[in-house]
Amino acid sequence: MDGVLVDFNSAILCRRGYTNEHLDPNIIQEYKGRLEQVPGIFSLMSPMPDAIESYLKLIQHFDTYILSTFPWENHSAANDKLEWVQKYLGESAYQRLILTHHKNLSIGDYLIDDRTDCGIDRFIGEHIHFGSKKFPNWRSVLKYLLN
Repeated sequence: MDGVLVDFNSAILCRRGYTNEHLDPNIIQEYKGRLEQVPGIFSLMSPMPDAIESYLKLIQHFDTYILSTFPWENHSAANDKLEWVQKYLGESAYQRLILTHHKNLSIGDYLIDDRTDCGIDRFIGEHIHFGSKKFPNWRSVLKYLLN
């Protein structure tokens, strides 16, 4: 989710176009270097550009699930991620959310992720490395998968 569907930095940085609440600067300082552990941070994040529209297109062509990890130290993270999916992607998506630190245990043809850890290097199928030179954004991913 983070870095693919969800813009992690949108909860931290107050930028034009974001309407969500943002973290208090004192909290940012307190959790410096470990912002993923801030309680409630995952509920403050905005979607990545074109993420929602792209997801809705992909579910028309693929049996789509959302795999995500979460920090063990942040006790609200799992629930925040579930609520984010329900809010932005709807009922059908949140029933397809899988929270795991071992993405290689899931079976599929494609895995769109911005990272290479958490079992991605052992995933049986193709890793579409989101944010890479080949797949810098959602438009490039859709072009590859739907053509």
